[in-house]
Amino acid sequence: MANTLGVPYEQLAEQFLQQQGLQSQAKNFRCKLGEIDLIMRDGPVLIFIEVKYRASNSFGGAMAAVSQRQQQKLLRTAQLYLQRSQHQGPCRFDVVAISGQEPYDFNWIKSAIQAG
Repeated sequence: MANTLGVPYEQLAEQFLQQQGLQSQAKNFRCKLGEIDLIMRDGPVLIFIEVKYRASNSFGGAMAAVSQRQQQKLLRTAQLYLQRSQHQGPCRFDVVAISGQEPYDFNWIKSAIQAG
């Protein structure tokens, strides 16, 4: 999420994913190419995670907010992160879509963005 309004939802998403057994690696990785909200690990798999919050699903919900352009920026940013970290194992791109009001609905979409 581009600004501080998204920080609480990124924290909620991180807690949710930790409860699912993932381990945090980095938060808000930024470079000139873009930003990745969360980078986590599930065993040997490095996961780049985009967090989206929408109060309602009126315009397609949180998942619909991940545009093709944004996906390309995420892919390029992840490539730079991988170069810097020298990670050699598998990777994937997930989206955590948070919607509604407390208690929030979490929709964890694994492999939501394809690198090919």
